[in-house]
Amino acid sequence: MAPQGYWFSREGFTADVVGKLLQRTVLSPWKTVPLILLAHYTSKGQETSLQHAKAFQALKILATLGVLRRVNAWLNHRAINNAVSDRYDWHREVVVLTGGSNGIGKQVATLLGNRGIKVAILDIQAPQDTLPSTVRFHKCDITSPLAIAEAATTIRTTMGEPTILINNAGICSGRTILNTTEAKTRLQFEVNTLAHYWLAREFLPAMVKRNHGMVVTVASQAGYTVTPNMVDYSATKAAAIAFHEGLAAELVTRYNAPRVRTVLLTQGFAKTALINKLTPEDTWLNPLLHPETVADNLVQQVLSGFSGHVIVPGATGWIAKCLRGFPLWFQHHIRLDLERLMRAD
Repeated sequence: MAPQGYWFSREGFTADVVGKLLQRTVLSPWKTVPLILLAHYTSKGQETSLQHAKAFQALKILATLGVLRRVNAWLNHRAINNAVSDRYDWHREVVVLTGGSNGIGKQVATLLGNRGIKVAILDIQAPQDTLPSTVRFHKCDITSPLAIAEAATTIRTTMGEPTILINNAGICSGRTILNTTEAKTRLQFEVNTLAHYWLAREFLPAMVKRNHGMVVTVASQAGYTVTPNMVDYSATKAAAIAFHEGLAAELVTRYNAPRVRTVLLTQGFAKTALINKLTPEDTWLNPLLHPETVADNLVQQVLSGFSGHVIVPGATGWIAKCLRGFPLWFQHHIRLDLERLMRAD
């Protein structure tokens, strides 16, 4: 899907590029296991493995890691999809997308609309650019359950019953705990977290009834790593991650709807208006993302029709996700270091 090519990214040569290269070569069982079989079952292979014993040992380790990685991925996929499959008719599905008028949301709306998929944007501001014909804008304050209900009635009448909900809208003030206002903190929680609940209560019942649909939660890697100068934002995204995890469990245990998919996106900072007052780093390990990169990855997961966890960039995403398991001294050092990266004007 991404136009940047097989090996490279819009962000240039990054740690993720190296990671994908390793996954597709030395960590690919399809490449390493055949070499081991040749070494065991052919005379030339046996001779070569004896001559290069250390290299052959390294090959076996890489093959083992590659196989374990693939098995783990299969088990993860099976578990979060509840071992059941489903089919999506994308000419009949209806997507509700919050915050779709700009930034990552606009890119998502464009990608879906270009495929002829019906998308209803819920936003307080209208898109400035022309969007595909199947994308429609509905002015809506998603912090108001009443406004959501009114927009939902219009969507059901004009487009059909929504089957995909993408909770994408988000705001960030970039202020310290003592240097912000009650109104700004409350608004961040209303938009970034509580709106997920109001929207789910409006659109999820129909999905549960049909045992078909998808709820996408756009969170952030900041939800894993609490960041100075934006503690309230980090807290809202941590709560959004908890919403996603709890919803996935309730769909199975309380609503008997194992085919309703749940997707979580935890991305690093992208070049959008959300961070125009911050100074995030742009490095080889942690590049500042293009909105198109995030949207490409999210839409690819949605179109797969499966639950999943999209992490962009993968390198820092893995570190952020595992941070809670690291020693306290390391966690504290990371948070202190993040202060200089997320300093508002």
